[in-house]
Amino acid sequence: MGEVKVLGEFYFSQILNKPIRDAQGRRIGRVKDMAMRWDSLTPHVTGIKFAKGVQDLIPIERVSTLNQEEVQLSVAFSPEITDQLEEDETFIGKWLLDKQIIDLKGSKLVRVNDLTLSWITRDHRRFMVLVAVDIGLRGLFRRLGAEFLVKRIENNFLGWQYIKPLESRNSALQITREKEQLRELHPADIADLLEALGYKERTDLINTLDSQQAIDALAEMELDVQVEVINQLDENIASDLLEEMPADEVADILGELSAEKSEELLNLMESEDAEDVRELMKYNEDTAGALMTTEYIGLPLHLTAEEAINKLRELAPEAETIYYLFVVDDEETLEGVLSLRELIIAPPSTQLKELMHKKIVHTHPLENTEKVADTMNKYGLLAIPVVDDENKMLGIITVDDILELLIPERGKSDLDSWLVVRKRQAKRGQAE
Repeated sequence: MGEVKVLGEFYFSQILNKPIRDAQGRRIGRVKDMAMRWDSLTPHVTGIKFAKGVQDLIPIERVSTLNQEEVQLSVAFSPEITDQLEEDETFIGKWLLDKQIIDLKGSKLVRVNDLTLSWITRDHRRFMVLVAVDIGLRGLFRRLGAEFLVKRIENNFLGWQYIKPLESRNSALQITREKEQLRELHPADIADLLEALGYKERTDLINTLDSQQAIDALAEMELDVQVEVINQLDENIASDLLEEMPADEVADILGELSAEKSEELLNLMESEDAEDVRELMKYNEDTAGALMTTEYIGLPLHLTAEEAINKLRELAPEAETIYYLFVVDDEETLEGVLSLRELIIAPPSTQLKELMHKKIVHTHPLENTEKVADTMNKYGLLAIPVVDDENKMLGIITVDDILELLIPERGKSDLDSWLVVRKRQAKRGQAE
């Protein structure tokens, strides 16, 4: 491969609507747009649209000079020198300019205000390539002809290496990295992006995520956005996502849908998962039952510490929390509780019934949520078991669920900081 030399760089806005003259000095039109092809490592311009309503292109090879004053062709113009727009080409101005895009580098939505293009030579051939998109305020003022007002503001570019075309050239552009890099984004960042997107773009992004990413991001959204997302997804995809979410969160979402839609999704879910959700939906929203999740660790009395640890490896991925381990009999009656720390440091052959604490702080599914919060605060608990009148284990309520209900005005960062403190305080809780 020959040496690459840069002949010059310019902004798309600087040549838009500039006159085009052929080799004989005749004015044949204006720059209305540019066609681009993405079949190489560097996206490159293939032609210039020279008149409104005309799809024919002047091949970029026919351009001898290009500047902020005009475009000069190397030949005399005639219809024979023009090309048609190919299937793998798109008009970059129509496709990119003023479009809202997802910048996964910065985990936010931004707007394309201008484009940076460059003339280069390689192997004695000239190319015009896309260098970057301009997402800054300076790019917007440049388009308005008032860049002098913001000269002190730095340009804000996203390099072409972060640009990947969508299948639909009429959709908003998706700025993306490789899928492996996409996985590095925190679910909360993906959730913020999804919340800010419109209907179509939101669906497009969800379809690029793997199932676990979609589940984690959905869990980070506000309830009203969760409901919107589930409503707009295909029913089979929506039911698959709901199956993997905690039953209490699913109950909250379905409780906001119409009875018909809710029942349709429940019928598509696995029967066991659907039954758990139906049970939770029976409780009034201000009761412990409405807050609890059925995803807890329940271990038999007869297990040894070693057997319990092996069981945890199997059960932990599905559990809401593993700070507390609840010991139950064959009828799911709550018999005791112990901490994960106590289990790990116990002699391997010790049975759980010898390790567990029999004095257990618990609550009833019909208990008022404020009372539950008071109890958890009093004993410094991260989770509290919910039992029925016969002391059978129904589920647990975690501290983050109760806090989100009682102090919704607090931000997630505040909540996370508070939880760190509570986890330290929990060392003096019922599992110690």
